Amino acid sequence: MTHTASVVGASGFTGGELVRLLSSHPEFEVTQATSREYANRTVGSVHPNLRALDLRFSEPDDLEPVDVLFAATPHGVSMAHVDGFREAADLVVDLSADFRLGSEEEYEKWYDGHDRPALLEESVYALPELHREELPGANLIAAGGCNATAAIVGLAPLFDAGVLDGSEHVVVDVKVGSSEGGAGGGNASSHPERSGVVRPYAPTGHRHEAEIEAEFGCSVSFSAHAVDMIRGAAATCHVFPDEPVGKSDLWGVYRESYEDEPFVRLVAGGSGVYRYPEPKAVAGTNDAEVGFEVDPRNERVVVFSAIDNMMKGSAGQAVHAANVALGFDERAGLDFQGLHPVGAP
Repeated sequence: MTHTASVVGASGFTGGELVRLLSSHPEFEVTQATSREYANRTVGSVHPNLRALDLRFSEPDDLEPVDVLFAATPHGVSMAHVDGFREAADLVVDLSADFRLGSEEEYEKWYDGHDRPALLEESVYALPELHREELPGANLIAAGGCNATAAIVGLAPLFDAGVLDGSEHVVVDVKVGSSEGGAGGGNASSHPERSGVVRPYAPTGHRHEAEIEAEFGCSVSFSAHAVDMIRGAAATCHVFPDEPVGKSDLWGVYRESYEDEPFVRLVAGGSGVYRYPEPKAVAGTNDAEVGFEVDPRNERVVVFSAIDNMMKGSAGQAVHAANVALGFDERAGLDFQGLHPVGAP
């Protein structure tokens, strides 16, 4: 039986990705795509890759009843409208930061408070590789932040295997593409300003630190750089285990965690040009590449991960989580293998 779906905030980059994925999904029918700015215009007039769709934007105040509502809205919008979302749909998948953290105190610390803290305990963090068992039956799902997702996917096997126990300090450096700033990213995301740069834009205090710390209970030092690419997030994580660990040990740890995961690939120092995780290699896909190296002299492990920030880091993760929550094939609608060669992602 086909499930109906709507996308609130469908005119943004992530909203367009959601419409693209859902329109070719074997289990979903997109019945509504909302945009206050572009109401009554065709979806293809904003997203030219979707010109073949017979779908027009509608006002977000006029939500139709659906099985699943995906909210691709800025921070603060979903918490203000969540009651209406839940009245319209049995399952709400929110792609903003509004329901990612577990307590009102965390929102006071990292954001500007929370209007509906009672719902935070109900929300399930979307990332299926870590929260697969919690997703079936959920009615409020929060997709993770793209930078946090890249780091969490890279680090999770080390915590699961006890290589790290949460007492260690983790350093995370992320390079991200301009699409992370959204369709209205401003001057910093414009091509003349973005081209050719490796620009620190959040050297300290990035809000995605909160998601990583909540997942692992560790202390995280996080820095983010804007780089000259459109799609992609690449995380380099530096960790210092209490006990020595070898490369073969790490292969065992990561294979144990990810050998059965449909969207994680291990890329750790093989031959060829792409020896470590690379955003260009996963552009347009829901795949995460993960790799690692050991630095015996400094008793350090370096973990690399790469994702498409709008797919695994947002729309793809949301659809993957909905697949799991509803009992669909996990790969449904997400089987695009990517392209090579391809220009800057």
